[in-house]
Amino acid sequence: MSSLVCSPPPPFLRLSNSSSYNNSSVHPPIVYGGFQFPGLLLSINRRRGRRSHSEQIAARALREWQEYEEAVKDKDLARALRFLKDASIEPRRDISRDDGIGIGIDSFELQRDWQVLDTCLNADDMRLVGNAYAFLKDRGLLPNFGKYRNIVLEGPREITPTVLSSATGVEVSKLSPKKWGLSGSSSVILIAFLAGVSFLLNQGIDIRPNLAAILGLAMLDAIFLGGSCLAQISSYWPPYKRRILVHEAGHLLVAYLMGCPIRGVILDPILAVQMGIQGQAGTQFWDGGLENELAEGRLSGSSFDRYCMVLFAGIAAEAIVYGEAEGGENDENLFRSICVLLEPPLSVAQMSNRARWSVLQSYNLLRWHKHAHRVAVKALDSGCSLSTVIKRIEEAIMSSKE
Repeated sequence: MSSLVCSPPPPFLRLSNSSSYNNSSVHPPIVYGGFQFPGLLLSINRRRGRRSHSEQIAARALREWQEYEEAVKDKDLARALRFLKDASIEPRRDISRDDGIGIGIDSFELQRDWQVLDTCLNADDMRLVGNAYAFLKDRGLLPNFGKYRNIVLEGPREITPTVLSSATGVEVSKLSPKKWGLSGSSSVILIAFLAGVSFLLNQGIDIRPNLAAILGLAMLDAIFLGGSCLAQISSYWPPYKRRILVHEAGHLLVAYLMGCPIRGVILDPILAVQMGIQGQAGTQFWDGGLENELAEGRLSGSSFDRYCMVLFAGIAAEAIVYGEAEGGENDENLFRSICVLLEPPLSVAQMSNRARWSVLQSYNLLRWHKHAHRVAVKALDSGCSLSTVIKRIEEAIMSSKE
């Protein structure tokens, strides 16, 4: 009997243990990376003339897959992307799909291509991240990536508070990020904390020394760690955690639809601090056109509009789901810091109008893709990898069109 399985088999290659293959006349399929090659060994036996060629091709595919998985595991985007580009220019393997081999290898290649997105988070060169998305789009895996890139050219530019409220059904005051403890869920936490302190003091329990120590630690956390420790504790409260997911999924989806490559979504406050992200979480995206224009000392309106839409997408997402926004203070701060760098810098009135326009555009885009946004929130909540989140977004958009 001819077989691709060595003795002993390498760790990346195993046989299915399904009882349906106990019949000695049918060989079990080879299983690797969650995929089966049905009928692989049987087809080789049937076609003795092609046996050696088929074995070589299948073995080569498995070997390449292992090398690529090592690059993905090491988060080495440059190596993984180089492998995919080299593989894409090779001649198509001459295997009949009736073998069952070609089908299995095709599934391998599709899964392999998607996984390159999981290496983006550790990439220092954002151009490599952009190349990864461009490669997948050329392969036809990201049909909706950048689909709404030109939306910035459409519609009126002057958005008054009345127009924004009328279009969204949300008062403008509710679209402004709130200070912690002054509104929403944070105010409930603050009131509960003060009530607890008051109760303990009324019971004759003096917690003032401990309270002073806690406040001191909280102050140090805010100064040196950006409040990440408090945020880490707060993230265990389900309503608070879900609001963060809704906010970041908004950034992610709008960036994707606008054609801005996403490096990753950081939901761990400690990791966010380590990666230089201001706030408790963050979505890292990149706009090559914007970067090139800034390097040349200029900035076109369309590039800045696109960037602002992604920046305010978190606020828009919260407005759609909750009817108001609590997060987004760091987004607004970043927006202001960029506005003052423009030549000439935007006035306060111009900044306010640009912010309202950006919120409205993102609000409409997310409203059109409500299902995709819900899918993204669920995927992030489940701890899915970036490639899985993007894949589910694509599936949700395609299913909505059917």
